[in-house]
Amino acid sequence: MINDKIIRADFPILQEKIYGRPLVYLDNAATTQKPLCVIEKLKEGYCHGNANIHRGVHFLSRQATEAHEAARRTVQQFLHADSPAEIIFTRGTTEAINMLASSYGRAFMKPGDEVIVSAMEHHSNIVPWQLQGFVLKVIPLTECGELDLDALPGLFSERTRLVSVSHVSNVLGTVNPVDEIVRTAHRRGVPVLVDGAQAVAHRPVDVQALDVDFYAFSGHKIYAPTGIGILYGKEKWLDAIPPYQGGGEMIESVSFEKTTYNVLPYKFEAGTPDFIGSTALAVALQYLEAFGWDEVMSHEARLLSYATARLEAVAGIRIFGRARQRSGVLSFLPDGVHHYDTGMILDRLGIAIRTGHHCAEPLMKALGVEGTVRASFALYNTTDEIDALIAGVEKVKSMF
Repeated sequence: MINDKIIRADFPILQEKIYGRPLVYLDNAATTQKPLCVIEKLKEGYCHGNANIHRGVHFLSRQATEAHEAARRTVQQFLHADSPAEIIFTRGTTEAINMLASSYGRAFMKPGDEVIVSAMEHHSNIVPWQLQGFVLKVIPLTECGELDLDALPGLFSERTRLVSVSHVSNVLGTVNPVDEIVRTAHRRGVPVLVDGAQAVAHRPVDVQALDVDFYAFSGHKIYAPTGIGILYGKEKWLDAIPPYQGGGEMIESVSFEKTTYNVLPYKFEAGTPDFIGSTALAVALQYLEAFGWDEVMSHEARLLSYATARLEAVAGIRIFGRARQRSGVLSFLPDGVHHYDTGMILDRLGIAIRTGHHCAEPLMKALGVEGTVRASFALYNTTDEIDALIAGVEKVKSMF
């Protein structure tokens, strides 16, 4: 069983006080805190290994290059990808999806072609497709907050070019049946992109077992730094689509008449990458996996179950999302209290949660609300912190 005290000692920020109270950090779906090993890796890189990678012949450049490419192999193993060439470093999930919307769109789509998404998508999986002029077809939700997959086959048409769905909802915590969605799409010859931003920190991901064509995630939601992320793509697709940006590293040869492109994965990595962030991402992945996925999932399931039961016992609380499979997200609203007011009061009690539409306005419209209060859990959270959250919610209700 995960030892809360030992884990919490790894995260310096958890010792902070907010308005004189111990920090209760329950905003992990927005960003996770960083363990000392990740922080130290960043410091080590800048103090002892800072040099631009790939093209340098001097010692520091070669050392940084080796560390960066070792990090790529760590990500490959984490996702169970077939090759390091299938791992593209990005700034995060948002850039990964924008990259794919641009590159896949230029290769295989034209304005008016269709992308199937779900009603629970983050804006980052809505807006990039609209920017390219593509039409969105939407998988609806059931009352319990699951995708209505009975409706999925009817959304395909001769203009469907891609299915792009989240693995886990950042609002409802619903774990979507990605394997079933992939099978449905592949029977029709349509590839699938999965937004894994809310999944990778909470459950193992095997891109080959899922048979996804593309998978994206952000480092900062899995105990790694901000500004580093991943796009996985099957090699056949990455070979077939053009680069997203032009510049250094992504070229094989340049003349004023013609440019030829580098091999994978470098074709999609124009400019100087975050070679310090990539190594810190690798450390974060290794840190998480060292606990064992059974332990991670069991710990977070206990937290979610405990928090749900405690919140249900408070009169006048509406909880959003009752899917059979849920991850560590709990969205709710106290009756008659604005979500922003709830968040402000909880903040004064040292409790960090998220309020608003969570970059999922279409989902809020489907739920019939403007926004929710969201608590989200991580390795280092405890039942004592959930008790503090419940006491804070009861205080909110007593004030209105």
